[in-house]
Amino acid sequence: MSDSKRFDNYIGGEWVAGATYSSNINPSDLSDVVGQYAQADVAQVNAAIDAARAAFPAWSTSGIQARSDSLDKVGSEILARREALGNLLAREEGKTLPEAIGEVTRAGNIFKFFAGECLRLSGDYLPSVRPGVNVEVTREPLGVIGLITPWNFPIAIPAWKIAPALAYGNCVVIKPADLVPGCAWAIAEIISRSGFPAGVFNLVMGSGRVVGDVIVKSRKVDGVSFTGSVGVGRQIAVDCIARQAKVQLEMGGKNPQVILDDADLKQAVELSVQSAFYSTGQRCTASSRFIVTDGIHDKFVEAMAERMRSIKVGHALKSGIDIGPVVSKAQLDQDMSYVAIGQQEGARLVSGGELVTCDTEGYFLAPTLFADSTAQMRISKEEIFGPVANIVRVADYEAALAMANDTEFGLSAGIATSSLKYANHFKRHSQAGMVMVNLPTAGVDYHVPFGGRKGSSYGSREQGRYAQEFYTVVKTSYVGS
Repeated sequence: MSDSKRFDNYIGGEWVAGATYSSNINPSDLSDVVGQYAQADVAQVNAAIDAARAAFPAWSTSGIQARSDSLDKVGSEILARREALGNLLAREEGKTLPEAIGEVTRAGNIFKFFAGECLRLSGDYLPSVRPGVNVEVTREPLGVIGLITPWNFPIAIPAWKIAPALAYGNCVVIKPADLVPGCAWAIAEIISRSGFPAGVFNLVMGSGRVVGDVIVKSRKVDGVSFTGSVGVGRQIAVDCIARQAKVQLEMGGKNPQVILDDADLKQAVELSVQSAFYSTGQRCTASSRFIVTDGIHDKFVEAMAERMRSIKVGHALKSGIDIGPVVSKAQLDQDMSYVAIGQQEGARLVSGGELVTCDTEGYFLAPTLFADSTAQMRISKEEIFGPVANIVRVADYEAALAMANDTEFGLSAGIATSSLKYANHFKRHSQAGMVMVNLPTAGVDYHVPFGGRKGSSYGSREQGRYAQEFYTVVKTSYVGS
């Protein structure tokens, strides 16, 4: 199946042909071309930024009801088309169809949530310490926002950046991941028909070296929200801070899943499989290291090996498949390199580690689990971002907590236990932005804050009402009688 249709950039309310085009390839079937997507050049990126800057004065002071109505319309159409958009997502990124439809549903709900937030804007009215003076504390839009999104959630992450940016009165220039531009283009096409004035929203597709670099360094862009790799994120922070632009970063993770002796074994195994291997392990919240106490360790290893034998790997659109392909050849090569590293370091390969042959040519990898590993091994320290995980044995809860926190990252952390004492202690002392008790480390809601600590995140939280911290600025006004 192939579609040679061209998909253009969206700049200043118009569809604009790219300087060149790039093929969007289905990782489940390398013969399937999803489409040809525009690659913007420097001039087109600057044109998008200029369009956003020109639209900002009117949009930032526009009526909140019209703003809410437009966002709600976007959300409603996404939800109405969830199956078709889910099919597109599964084709271009490789999530299984049920997971892809779930992600599309989340994106639609995000737009609807922020349609409501338009009508819930609030501030403070306070008496001054000086007689006859009152104080008003209000929030105003930040300005032109550059959004740079990753490939692993090609519709949900664009949604959770675009929706609050527009809800709070900002104008947007978005660069989706060059590997999976299709879902972002679909959002842009819906937005183009949903009542937003020209220039308020702009889509420029292409490489980070061209499109991303212009967005990050432009003095006409007031803030940049980025989700992606640690190295790129840190450079973006340097570039933004150099020109005093606001910056928000979501980067890597090496999320621990602690399994205590008193855990329900069946529950612990299932949440661990979900954490590490579903979505092909390509989630920043995925757990790739299981920290397991002595009393349950051997039973856990055996039960995990048995459970993993039932996991079905295959074409993302095929019914009954649990795990689709790795997203690209480069990512597959990286995953396989870590399989080799784990073996070279002396870890025991419990399951997987080999390529999977399917009816179509794609990037299929069996979910892989190592045991007898140590905290010093690279597979225990470095983010792999694929269906590869390892088990480390520890003596007790105190050792497990210390090991869980012994990482440069701090996005998500989980614990499996029947002890309220340990659960409460872990919630307080885990050095992560999000803590899961008897749940997978991956899987978050759209109406509450998302983000981490240490090397995982920088800046204010994403999602929910906390999104206003990045997308608005606070103004304090003093009024005398």
